[in-house]
Amino acid sequence: MVVKLQVAETNLKGVLVITPLVHRDERGYFFDSYVQPELQKYGLPDFVQQSQSFSRQGVVRGPHFQRPPYAQAKLVRVLQGAILDIVVDIQKDSPTYGQHSTIKLSAANFKQLFIPEGFAHGFSVLSKTATVLYNLSKVYNPEAEGGIYPIDKDLAINWGVPTMLISEKDKKWPLFSHLGDVF
Repeated sequence: MVVKLQVAETNLKGVLVITPLVHRDERGYFFDSYVQPELQKYGLPDFVQQSQSFSRQGVVRGPHFQRPPYAQAKLVRVLQGAILDIVVDIQKDSPTYGQHSTIKLSAANFKQLFIPEGFAHGFSVLSKTATVLYNLSKVYNPEAEGGIYPIDKDLAINWGVPTMLISEKDKKWPLFSHLGDVF
């Protein structure tokens, strides 16, 4: 079998950067963004929901998560524009609890990020606008939604944008130190 996806680990166990093999010619490009047999060996689940967001430059979304038993694994990619993707480990027993990882995802670099259950996820928009596609392992449940105050000084996340546009809802999430035992 020809390998169509390159998979790399991050500093957070289970969080993976997936880069497709892109075929380009004078007509444009083609790539396989999801190849189940290749990704199953890395523990990627079956996905049951696909969601999409559109945001303008400076928007900060998250970090968000779903509480068990509705916790979601996510596969995130950018269809248009560029984002700085942020993942925070919220698993109490993890050696990287409270640490975060960042990666630039863009329509130009074709990279995707796999985020397993047990992590909060957010992003900031680096380009004029960005369209982000999420594949989710469980259907979204509003009663299970959780989040972390995005500019929590203890997490010290550098969102990479000079001016942040944060929703009123995200401004009301607790500090990481007040999150409690989620996972």
